[in-house]
Amino acid sequence: MNKFVSVAEAIRRIPDGSAVAISGFNASTSPFLLIDALLRSYVETGRPRDLFIVSDALPAVPGFGLDKIGRYILENPDQRLARGFLLPFYGWAPSLQQAVSKNLVEAYTWPIGIMTRWLREVAAGSPGVLTRVGLGTFIDPRQDGGNINELAKERRTAEVELVEIDGKEYLLFKAPKPNVALIRGTTADELGNLGMEQEAFFGSVLAMAQAAKAHPSGVVIAQVLRVVTLGEIRPKSVVVPGPLIDYVVVTRRGNEAERFHWQTYTFDFNPIVSGDEPYRVAYEPRPLTVEKVVARRVTLELVELVKKLGRPIVVNLGIGIPALVADVIREEELDDFIHITVEAGPWGGYALTGADFGASLGHYAVLPMPDQFLLYEGGAIDAASLGFLEVDEQGNVNPAFIPGKMTGPGGFPVIAIGSPRVFFAGEFTAGQRRLSIDGCKLKITADGPIIKFVKSVYKIVFSGRYAVEEEKEVLYITERAVFRLTPKGLQVEEIAPGVDLEKSVSAKMEFKPLIGPIREMEPKIFCDGRLGLREEVVKALRA
Repeated sequence: MNKFVSVAEAIRRIPDGSAVAISGFNASTSPFLLIDALLRSYVETGRPRDLFIVSDALPAVPGFGLDKIGRYILENPDQRLARGFLLPFYGWAPSLQQAVSKNLVEAYTWPIGIMTRWLREVAAGSPGVLTRVGLGTFIDPRQDGGNINELAKERRTAEVELVEIDGKEYLLFKAPKPNVALIRGTTADELGNLGMEQEAFFGSVLAMAQAAKAHPSGVVIAQVLRVVTLGEIRPKSVVVPGPLIDYVVVTRRGNEAERFHWQTYTFDFNPIVSGDEPYRVAYEPRPLTVEKVVARRVTLELVELVKKLGRPIVVNLGIGIPALVADVIREEELDDFIHITVEAGPWGGYALTGADFGASLGHYAVLPMPDQFLLYEGGAIDAASLGFLEVDEQGNVNPAFIPGKMTGPGGFPVIAIGSPRVFFAGEFTAGQRRLSIDGCKLKITADGPIIKFVKSVYKIVFSGRYAVEEEKEVLYITERAVFRLTPKGLQVEEIAPGVDLEKSVSAKMEFKPLIGPIREMEPKIFCDGRLGLREEVVKALRA
């Protein structure tokens, strides 16, 4: 059988009613040509139809991939191409988000690390993923069970069950086994062996192929840029063995309007992203801003941890202000003491942001995403810094959800629950505001009207109660105050120089925090210039 076929021929091999797993983290490893062809085939022929689409992250950016399918659903609410989606993140697919919020298609969301584990469990013939991740959060069936809209609650195609083993609660995640996988690589040889040498990372393409091929065996379709003779891909560089792939479709990168096979949303190809060239750009320190002050305060925690443990540490940094911590680490020359990981797989280097998030520059290693998240869930990292939208008096955190716009949790729950130490980082209020750093002090000219420290968060994505039970160290770091999670709730530990606790902190909260011994936030983080943290670490480790 010739497995090298046209894209139209490959899509014809997808049966109606299939559960289709599609690789992709934003634009990276996303087979946009195959997704385009899937939509085109349905528009032209009415086939395939009634698909249940799952992914390890989100194969979409605005206007491309699943977002294009989302726009079609919005414009054709009676469509039968897709009956449902199970995705960890919907944030870069605004049209699909709208279709979901309008209840036009059933929609579910599980964390990335659960999805990557689920693919492996399905590949092994297991009924699903058994884990403590999600207990006490919106994923818990006693809350929303990972259902995003009413159709999901009615049909329950994907389910989360509460089970008890030896007196402890767990969650069991179950969904239909994929019988089709659409994956992407850079190169295929004559046997169909798949290499990913020019991709930003590996993602979960192997686990996805294994899940589709598990009994009863399904169909795996790979999108690649080129075909080489057998032997040109070194055996250890083969990510998916050829016998696991049924059909191979060759494409080109495409222009900016097509983006069939772009390395990231911004780059069609950058050899630094794939690790083929070193990253040698001279670093220019960021100007001192309120956001940088928060990032500096997080960095102080990481430095103290290095000193306490007497060794380099491994951390995960989330999007938003936590991503700026990487800049502080670089400015303070702490790279060899603080090893940064990105959830998509990279270790070290500097993570890209926005719709390029997941990819890195100057990284020294890349793991498959299922392996990366096993490290997170198992607590193998030393600390994580993540952002927040809302925090309540019990220490629960909502990172991004607002009514009518359910973006999905991404990798947040697994990282936050797995890490033994979590340093949430963000500005104290939101909305139109004027804050600045003046004379080594925080100046609040006009405060934000939106309260972020609320009585109860809209959706619990991080459970303060669970964190207390697990004896995790949890801090909530802002530009004007630092809070610690205690068994009795949030306690103020620090305030910024010159800030009035009652006027600028307590009065801007919907609950009264616990008040213990309060110290001033480190004054030097509010002043321009390097902090001298490398010298501090070197001295401590030599002692």
